[in-house]
Amino acid sequence: MGLCPIIRLDEHDNVVVARHDIGAGVEIPEEGITTRMEVPAGYKVASSFIKKGEPVKKYNTVIGYAAEDTLPGTMMHSHNILFDQVDKDYAFSRDYKPVELVPEKERPTFMGIVREDGRVATRNFIAIPVAGNCAGTVARRIAGHFTPEVMKAYPNVDGVIPFITGIGCGMEMTGEAMDLLRRTISGHCVNPNIAGALVCALGCERNNIDGMFEQEGLTEGPMMRRLVMQEVGGTAKSVKLGIQAVYEMLEIANQVKREPVSVEHLVLALQCGGSDGFSGLSANPALGKAVDLLVKNGGTAILAEITELFGVEHTLTCRAKTPEVGQKFVDRLNWWLEYNKGRDCQINGKVSPGNNKGGLANVLEKSLGGAKKGGSTPVNAFYQYAERVTEKGLVIMDSPGYDPVSVTGEFAAGATLCAFTTGRGSCFGAVHCPTVKLASNSTMYQNLIDDMDINCGMVIDGEKNLDEMGQIIFEKLIRVASGETTKSEALGIGYDEYVPWQIGVLA
Repeated sequence: MGLCPIIRLDEHDNVVVARHDIGAGVEIPEEGITTRMEVPAGYKVASSFIKKGEPVKKYNTVIGYAAEDTLPGTMMHSHNILFDQVDKDYAFSRDYKPVELVPEKERPTFMGIVREDGRVATRNFIAIPVAGNCAGTVARRIAGHFTPEVMKAYPNVDGVIPFITGIGCGMEMTGEAMDLLRRTISGHCVNPNIAGALVCALGCERNNIDGMFEQEGLTEGPMMRRLVMQEVGGTAKSVKLGIQAVYEMLEIANQVKREPVSVEHLVLALQCGGSDGFSGLSANPALGKAVDLLVKNGGTAILAEITELFGVEHTLTCRAKTPEVGQKFVDRLNWWLEYNKGRDCQINGKVSPGNNKGGLANVLEKSLGGAKKGGSTPVNAFYQYAERVTEKGLVIMDSPGYDPVSVTGEFAAGATLCAFTTGRGSCFGAVHCPTVKLASNSTMYQNLIDDMDINCGMVIDGEKNLDEMGQIIFEKLIRVASGETTKSEALGIGYDEYVPWQIGVLA
């Protein structure tokens, strides 16, 4: 007997999900319904009569309201599911339970790079950040000098990477926007994956390099240097001096050796992009299982993109370590609602055309899947964008849903590895933060096999359950942290994915 063509997620749901394309008039005995029209893979089907205005439930969570009286077997999507506010009980900390940690001696290990201060890296780069756009060409030309041929002399260094931003000038000199930019730049300088940084500036930016060093507590030394174009004589001289400085840093950076360390030292960035109707059924909950394993073993995971947690925030606040942690999360979501008021953004209902075509009706349904990346462990802390993460376990960090901006903030916060789920097929990568791509369905995985690392579609196909898939992901993360090359790294993707969040006015 073949697999049932639909997937029921919860006994209280009034919709089920098509496992594959289903034609009209197909009987589904398991649900006692017959499809009334064609249902694409990943789309929803009413499993019972739903009266106009009644909640539509998936995973026993409200994802909208019926736009009309809906007969069983009807395909349910954005045309007949109305987006509206959902009453929520935040139940701060009601379900909080401390994690029972695996004893230290029993925790898995990976081959990491231990820095002098005890932090552990998964990669070993020299970074060339800029204080503002005007130093971008200098930074690119310095980094461009260090070709694969040059780098053969430094086998223990993964590369020299420029961090270029189009902002840094023409903006407010104080306040949230400048604080956020400086946190992002300095966070990249001190991330464990960065052995040394050469910060470049023109010299007259509003993001003054000296002010940034002072505010962020950056101290000049052999592996933390500054280069100001107006001080050294312009572009050509800056490039020459920058290349010389990087050579000196490479000699030091090349001295590292990988050694066995506990997975408790991993800080994992969680991301999803190009989601579809299967993302919340396979890749996201499977990644959540891997996160639970990481947290049990003393590690850290960062759940960001909080605009894509809107509508299901109560499923996270009830797990908050303290009511204060949950309230910080809710307060920031309210900030986002005001920030997006009257604008055509997904937090106000509509998801992107790709998400919609993939079977997601609205942001409530998308958020329901996105939240599952965080697994079932407690939420131990809430951080602002690019704020340094110091708490272990699962934490939430504020960020937009735009993947490059979000991962940039997570790396600045201390992430050394990224797990990225996708249903439509995002080809994202961040060279300095190795990114494991998780496909939600087998069709897309096969179509984009050069970009995808793991096929979580095996869950949809009935070949693996979520626990088994989570174990596969966890083991893959350990191998990548130990130096195994990801698909995006093999393709050379990730040199343009440094995108600090641009907030505030430009003038």
